Amino acid sequence: QLQLVESGGGLVQPGGSLRLSCAASGFTLDYYAIGWFRQAPGKEREGVSCTSSSGGITKYADSVKGRFTISRDNTKNTVSLQMNSLKPEDTADYYCAATKLSGLALYSFCMYPSTYDYWGQGTQVTVSS
Repeated sequence: QLQLVESGGGLVQPGGSLRLSCAASGFTLDYYAIGWFRQAPGKEREGVSCTSSSGGITKYADSVKGRFTISRDNTKNTVSLQMNSLKPEDTADYYCAATKLSGLALYSFCMYPSTYDYWGQGTQVTVSS
């Protein structure tokens, strides 16, 4: 059974940091691009960051550029999202997702939820004082 599991969410003060992890079971992430998405209450799910299977392609939403960093460790079958300088508007449920899309198509569409085939259950991030 293919499964993605997110971890690392929690409550943090503005300006703080969290590191989210996405672990795969039942399959290897080596051949999958991974995206991180978030969804705040009453809002649509939005792309936060994505990375190709090799890590050669990475993209970030403008709202998180310079603050968030996506990285992958294929030896551990995990992808992480380091989130620094967190703001209250970063509060949301965060999800990781996997797709086999690659190349130019991935670069064009990796920030769209419909691109992905497998999803985790999400981890909650709350930024509040």
